[in-house]
Amino acid sequence: MSNIQKKTDVILIGAGIMSATLGTLLKELVPEWEITVFEKLENAGEESSNEWNNAGTGHAALCELNYTVEKPDGSVDISKAIQINEQFQLSMQFWSYLVNSKLIRNPQDFIMPLPHMSMVQGERDVAFLKNRFEAMSDNPLFQGMEFSDDPAKLMEWIPLIIQNRQPNEPIAATKIDTGTDVNFGALTRSLFEHLKDNNVDIKYNHSVNNMKRTSDGSWELKIRNDRGIVERHTAKFVFIGGGGGSLHLLQKSGIPEGKRIGGFPVSGIFMVCNNPEVVAQHHAKVYGKAKVGAPPMSVPHLDTRFIDNKKSLLFGPFAGFSPKFLKTGSMFDLVTSVKPNNLVTMLSAGAKNMSLTKYLIEQVMLSKEKRMEELREFIPTARIEDWDLVVAGQRVQVIKDTQAGRGTLQFGTEVISAADGSIAALLGASPGASTAVHVMLEVMKKCFPLHMKGWEPKIQEMIPSYGVSLMDNPELLREIHASTAEALGLSENAPLQTAREAVSV
Repeated sequence: MSNIQKKTDVILIGAGIMSATLGTLLKELVPEWEITVFEKLENAGEESSNEWNNAGTGHAALCELNYTVEKPDGSVDISKAIQINEQFQLSMQFWSYLVNSKLIRNPQDFIMPLPHMSMVQGERDVAFLKNRFEAMSDNPLFQGMEFSDDPAKLMEWIPLIIQNRQPNEPIAATKIDTGTDVNFGALTRSLFEHLKDNNVDIKYNHSVNNMKRTSDGSWELKIRNDRGIVERHTAKFVFIGGGGGSLHLLQKSGIPEGKRIGGFPVSGIFMVCNNPEVVAQHHAKVYGKAKVGAPPMSVPHLDTRFIDNKKSLLFGPFAGFSPKFLKTGSMFDLVTSVKPNNLVTMLSAGAKNMSLTKYLIEQVMLSKEKRMEELREFIPTARIEDWDLVVAGQRVQVIKDTQAGRGTLQFGTEVISAADGSIAALLGASPGASTAVHVMLEVMKKCFPLHMKGWEPKIQEMIPSYGVSLMDNPELLREIHASTAEALGLSENAPLQTAREAVSV
């Protein structure tokens, strides 16, 4: 035991992409503030942000069919796709600012240019994809998108997927070349290196056990390190960015905004191919359509990945179930998250989502050969010896009472903050990491309203489209596309092109 007591301005819990982003923003805006980070693992970016725990898609809604909804009249609502694309543009601008300011280096360590594609089979889905393409290609955010149902063109785009198919099989795809593959683990580690160099105190192997309000409105956290020593740290503002672990910490805070909220953990498995001959035949992220009755997080996709200067292919995700809220969590995480104030909410969710539970059980029971059958819907020639299974990160979907009823399962990212802005917690999942800058700006608006006006000029310097709709300002959009592509090495003339070729097997 110890009586160590320390005061700081800001405490960030969890060393993932969200805390890294918020810490970096605050260091640029108020460099004099003292920031302390607590992470229970040995390194930054080891849970959801880790490169092997997510698909690495820079979610700009270029290929994800679940962000575009088919309406009863056959038209396609692209409003969510527009929203997510605009949010991703904020991340790209902030990363560009960091590279241009030499605060982080070597963008090719964390981002690579990669076409994003959607691919569907069957006459009905081909018609949907064409309608979606027509709705999106009129929008400046999605300029450059192409559509084809021509087997010869598709063979040129995605040979690994198209070869050995029946010539009369209805199949179509859209392609846009401005997509990216993002290594969020590498980005997270780069940001924490920068923060460490700027006097941010990062404490690994430190677990937050409890927290309480003090008489002056600050938060006192009880923290235990790996040697069993207990410390007490006090801060005016606390951000809980602990991935699946955030819900338990939010509950310990006792704030009323955290009541009647639950979490439902979903695990994932990817199949990974490292056979150079197979890998060389595919260069894109190709998203399909979720099967009828399957949840949004199960959308099948075949992705090129760049990790540690090596190109590989990843297919999935196969959903699964574990009661853990983190890969390194406890089997009792789900049970201990049920409290008197969220019991009815959780029971209602359970009753409403029996089909999801059945689906997850079926997914858990799949053999490798059954998973190969699903893969062969994408790659007819796939061989079992070329593919290995990799367990992805745990995702905890938010359950809360909404207008749709009690115990509604939410698919997305959600910020819960106290009325006085002294504490905020990030819950939920995709598109999470891709929209980290947008989400952290929302945290700052909620928690530092009196500072935001004074911060705006600097925010606009870092993120030129802050507060502006890029869709309504095509000229600014073109400028930002050009400047971010140059800064991040994504343009055709950038030195990164050689780097991409070097690792393409």
